[in-house]
Amino acid sequence: MSLGIAISTGSNTPIYKQIADQVRLAVATGRFHVGDQLSSVRGLAEELVLNPNTVARAYADLARDGLIEARPGRGVFIIRKRKVFSREEGRRRLEPLVDTLIGEAVAMDFTREELEELFDRKLRQWKHPAEANK
Repeated sequence: MSLGIAISTGSNTPIYKQIADQVRLAVATGRFHVGDQLSSVRGLAEELVLNPNTVARAYADLARDGLIEARPGRGVFIIRKRKVFSREEGRRRLEPLVDTLIGEAVAMDFTREELEELFDRKLRQWKHPAEANK
């Protein structure tokens, strides 16, 4: 399965994180579903012209987060998301990301209303988490 991953080599975001984030987004938006098979580490590394260790690190993060699992002899698959973090831990991990987003928006002179409108529009594009696991 071609993942349609696009890597930005000029980004400040590490490549392994770009891969993991794009897989998370694809699951959240319904582009990938539970049971879908992902490219192998070697296959995706060849497709993106990357070191396989970079892809392996992205897959390890996704597996640790309970989003994918490797099935020996069969491949790597999207699985029903396991609850890995408590709600409080999830908030603790999300808060610095929100701070960064707001800081960037303020630096670009976005108003609160513009940021809220953009956030609301983006939220409408995502499936509700319960729907993403179907």
